[in-house]
Amino acid sequence: MNLPDTFPLHEDEKEFAGLKAIIKKKTGFNCDEYKQAHLKRRLAVRLRANGSKSYNEYAEILLNNNAELQKLKETLTVNVTELFRNPETYEAFSRIALPVMIKAKVDNRSIRVWSAGCSNGEEPYSIAIMLLEFLGASARRYNISILGTDIDEDSLKKGENGIYQLKQLEKTGKDRLGRFFIKKDDDSYQVTDEIRSLVRFRYHDMISGPVLYGFDIIFCRNVTIYFEQKLQGKLYLDFYNALNEGGYFVMGKTETLTGQACRLFKAVDIRERIYQKER
Repeated sequence: MNLPDTFPLHEDEKEFAGLKAIIKKKTGFNCDEYKQAHLKRRLAVRLRANGSKSYNEYAEILLNNNAELQKLKETLTVNVTELFRNPETYEAFSRIALPVMIKAKVDNRSIRVWSAGCSNGEEPYSIAIMLLEFLGASARRYNISILGTDIDEDSLKKGENGIYQLKQLEKTGKDRLGRFFIKKDDDSYQVTDEIRSLVRFRYHDMISGPVLYGFDIIFCRNVTIYFEQKLQGKLYLDFYNALNEGGYFVMGKTETLTGQACRLFKAVDIRERIYQKER
């Protein structure tokens, strides 16, 4: 069957609103908080896959097909993930931010990190490796706790397993691969227990979930780019309030601070989007 490039064939805003309500009820995914053009592009992928000519046709499929519901959830939450994505960001953070942060921890040996929108766990494990590399032998003197959160429970399970394919490890490097990973087969490696013990995973909706706080470092990269600007501003303020004094916030390289957070955060490295909550 030859399918046209544009889906749905018959676009109706009332049908679109109805489909969004069904998605929220069935998955908990609040479509209204996302950029609507982006949302429609993601939905078009599934409409095309099912040959649905309208939002109503696709809504009927969702109501009666749990397998399609899962595929839609994967499409809406999909992210390009790999360990040490944008390695220059980790290098800059290790070089600029970590020396200052560790120097300030004279009396408090606790390091709390939040990876918000952690997907399959690549980011929190990259952070864990970065911290162990920086601290070296002194790492055992610190209580390191890294929280990875996401709304996709299947991704969180993958994160807990800590098994990744070689294509997700291309930026990790052979030295890190040998030290922090155990080879499972020709194409997959598992993060060592030393690294996995530093990371815990938890379901959390940063939009409507409970407020988190008390972190020294927050990474939230390539997540808010899909949200409307008003929501972005709210989330950046939430991250600011979730940080301890002097804490660091890292965002995606295509993302920009907006709202009240623009005046509150101090830029540490504009290019790498590293900001600090001033004391």
